[in-house]
Amino acid sequence: MRVEVERSAGGGAKGAAAFRQAHPDVLPGLLVDRLLAARKPWRSTRVRCHARLVRPSLFEFAGGEPAFLALAAAHHARCLQDPELNHPFSHPDQHPQHLERLAAYWAEVMGGPHRYSSSCGDQSGLQHMHAGNSDLSDLGRRFVACFDQAVDGAGLPDDPEFRAALHAYMQWAVSDILAYSAVGATVPAGLAMPHWSWDGLQSA
Repeated sequence: MRVEVERSAGGGAKGAAAFRQAHPDVLPGLLVDRLLAARKPWRSTRVRCHARLVRPSLFEFAGGEPAFLALAAAHHARCLQDPELNHPFSHPDQHPQHLERLAAYWAEVMGGPHRYSSSCGDQSGLQHMHAGNSDLSDLGRRFVACFDQAVDGAGLPDDPEFRAALHAYMQWAVSDILAYSAVGATVPAGLAMPHWSWDGLQSA
């Protein structure tokens, strides 16, 4: 909260006389005179409170669901253009609503509605889809690069702090996926949906 104090004049000999007139029974008159006359002019305070402005979530700052759908489409297009990412992103059995689901996932992570977790699956299911594919470090770096380009291509805000937050998220997300990349890796059930803010990964 922000507090502003407005001051009104008063005090000294004039303030003492006014105080005695208003409060004749508080202290003997001479003592009141000496105490208040010796004081610097005192000022009454009036406090006004203002609600602190709340910073929008990354989801809101980006532009909401349309922005994340545009981001998913731009990212997919760039991955198809990449010689190494083209194969996994052009797989024939890819979900027909892949872009909508990806957009819903990113939107929820960034503070948007819980559409992905309520209708598409949970974090464990997402990890399971990508688990056990051996070392994908190079693909991960390419994936992040395509994401950074897609943020620009989708026309998301060019605020440096916003862009840095998105880049940091995607680096973390790729590392999290790679944690289960070993052949035979087991993804635990009940993994919590990640939530990312301006300050990074949020604790549950």
